[in-house]
Order: sequence, then structure tokens, then C-alpha cells
Amino acid sequence: MKLTTVLFDLDGTLLPMDQEKFTRGYFGLLTRKAAPRGYDPKQLVDGIWAGTAAMVKNDGSQTNEAVFWQKFAQIFGQAALKDKDLFDEFYANEFRDAERFCGSNPQAAETVRAIRAAGCRVVLATNPIFPAAGTRVRLGWTGLEPEDFALCTTYENSHWCKPSLGYYQEILDTLGLEPGECLMVGNDAEEDMTARELGLEVFLLTDCLINRTGRDLSPYPQGGFSDLMAYWTGLREGGL
Repeated sequence: MKLTTVLFDLDGTLLPMDQEKFTRGYFGLLTRKAAPRGYDPKQLVDGIWAGTAAMVKNDGSQTNEAVFWQKFAQIFGQAALKDKDLFDEFYANEFRDAERFCGSNPQAAETVRAIRAAGCRVVLATNPIFPAAGTRVRLGWTGLEPEDFALCTTYENSHWCKPSLGYYQEILDTLGLEPGECLMVGNDAEEDMTARELGLEVFLLTDCLINRTGRDLSPYPQGGFSDLMAYWTGLREGGL
């Protein structure tokens, strides 16, 4: 089957980062934003992690956004739902300062643009635990924007999270794709390489490799962006 679409992860793939460093910095900005409304920093961080865990366990019956705010309200009370505007404002504004907790690699945007220029569709397949506003900001740090992609997964438009196969199936269903015409590119050996189980081609970007469970990586095509371009070219030409 002809390769028509490349799915790109964001954090650690298009956007180089140390996940722990980024998370600490990002939470620091968020807790300062929320403090005037009475949120204790530790309780807020714990609440966000609980909401994130709930999204990861989402069974597809609701959007990730709905699941997150249900859990948040269970922890902080229904009145906390009125603070959604605070978080929306944060992701559209103060969250921009978190760029300093990330790295940069011009090859990321160059690769996406080269693949698009060759007539291949691209999808931003980032784990949909962020709102669209936060996804736009993070993507902007790479020099790209949502309009460069056929689809960007966010917590508003997704009903599953990685590594669930439901996450990848939802992308396929949304865009009317078959697994065999897609290549998933990511840095997480579990969350991203799981796409192969559904029949997608995969490529493990090793610049910011995550392999929490010590998975055997030898079955996966892997390397940096130059290696990715060579692999993608081979798939397009039917040589791999």
C-alpha cells in the first residue's frame, strides 16, 4: 500500500526536551498563575496528574477534555469548573514562557515541510492531554503551526490517549486512512511504537529517546531526522 501520511509526535520528537525538566518548569508557571485563586501548588499539581491519569484511562466514551474536568471537579469541587477560563488564559499566554525549558532542532520543521512538499499528508499525533491553545504554543516553538497539519490531536478532539490503540484508530477513522498507508514517528518506545500493533509503519526518533520499560528496540527502524528521511524515502519508493 502506498504511504500517504506521516504522523509525528511532538514532545521529544519535533520538540526536543527533557520531559522532567519541562514538566517542572511548566508546573511552576501554572501554579503561580493559579495561586491568586487559592490553589495550593502541591495540591494543584497532584490534581493535574490525577486528571491526566484519568485521560490516559479514557475508554473512548467522552472527550479527554470532559474526563479531565470531571476528575478535577471531583478533587476541588464543582465550583472549580468556573476556573477553566484561568487555565485557558494560561495556555494562551503564560505558557509561552515554558519555551526556555525545551531545546530546539531546525531539522524537525525542515523534515515536516519536506514531507509535505512531496505531497504526503502530515498529522500532529501528540498525546492529547493538552488543550488546543497549549498545543499551538508548543508547536510554535518548533517553527510550525497547526495549519501545517491535516489534524492535530488535542484533549478537545480526542477520546483516547497513547498508548491505547484506540488513539491511533481514532486518527485513522477521522481522516479515512488505512493503517498501512501511515508512518508513525516518535521518541517513546511504548507510546509511539505501539502504533505498529495496529498495522502502521513506525520510526523511533532517538534524539530524546524514552524507553521506560526497557523494551527491545532492535525491531524498530530508528535514528535521527536524516535517518528518518532516508527511511521515509524508501517507503515512498517501495524499497523497504
